[in-house]
Amino acid sequence: MSKGIKVIVDDDIPFIKGILEPYATVYYCKGEKIGTYEIRDADALIIRTRTKCDASLLKESNIKFIASATIGSDHVDLDYCREKEIFFTNSAGCNAWGVVQYVLTAIFSIAHIKGLNLAGKTIGIIGAGNVGERLARVSESLGFRVLRCDPPVKKLLESGGTFFDPGRFTVDRSSLTPEHFLEIEEVIIKADIISLHIPLNQSTRALFNKKLISKIKEDAIFINSSRGEVVDESALIDARQRLSAIVIDVWNNEPDISRQLVNISDIATPHIAGYSLEGKINATVMVVNKFAEFFGLKDLISFTIDYPSPQPVRTIIESGNSFDYNLFLLLNESFPILDEDRKLKENPQSFEQIRSSYVYRREMSQELFRIIDNIKPKK
Repeated sequence: MSKGIKVIVDDDIPFIKGILEPYATVYYCKGEKIGTYEIRDADALIIRTRTKCDASLLKESNIKFIASATIGSDHVDLDYCREKEIFFTNSAGCNAWGVVQYVLTAIFSIAHIKGLNLAGKTIGIIGAGNVGERLARVSESLGFRVLRCDPPVKKLLESGGTFFDPGRFTVDRSSLTPEHFLEIEEVIIKADIISLHIPLNQSTRALFNKKLISKIKEDAIFINSSRGEVVDESALIDARQRLSAIVIDVWNNEPDISRQLVNISDIATPHIAGYSLEGKINATVMVVNKFAEFFGLKDLISFTIDYPSPQPVRTIIESGNSFDYNLFLLLNESFPILDEDRKLKENPQSFEQIRSSYVYRREMSQELFRIIDNIKPKK
């Protein structure tokens, strides 16, 4: 097998070592260390968000292919890639269920800590993409009223288009109409819980500024697990007394994060909302498949990795408990989010170390969904 292809791979991408070696010359490097010297004679990059791919990195290289084992693309200059005919792909949808798990666990943990009754509450989902729409469906099944805001999706539905082609990691929107989507101000004024699932671009940077944050419903729960830069952190800190709770997983200036925001957040975690075992497997499979497709490596185009068998649910459900409390127990079994909050609050200066050493959790299993379905209040 020819190894004429040279590829630089982020050393922290799991499950990929040994996969490409029969087909290419592979060099592994920490994402933040990938520079012009490392890629000088490479053909391809397989990266995460810690590698900023712009003209300053790429202009002296022969890179033809970039794949990111992440759902985001704001670390890549897409205009420059188009201009130079560099193919780019990300792993959209790979960890969507992991982020849904994070948000639900955070909500029911906050309710437990603060003694809140979630029955009949409204959740506002800002960004109804692969994550947001899944969260919407599960939230509706749990009895929440759901309000969606996603201007690009609404615009495409109004034009008769579809936002995503059907695929393994995309979510079916065939039942949605433009009427399912509201303006952002209407959502945040009405929602008891606000969860952000927004890509970072020029139109969304600091979208939640002082003016918009001031319109959030009094005593709402505010959750950001999308991109830190979509929120003006100083404005959010100033609004702390108006909000019931703040949950932050993503931050401005990572890994040098705001200690003040860490301290005033009810739950603070080091950008691990999507760090599920299944999500990491999905991302690696997706970038390997795209790499194989681009370079014509037929043996790798259908490459896959099987998920390990899920762990059985051990939590014992007691009929005397409230539904909210049982959900708190069930969700925290697979993801003890308050432990992650404690680790970061005790050592915020160790953000990157805590994140890189995080043990990938398992996503919500079908057994867990069946248990939840059996115990939820009947309509």
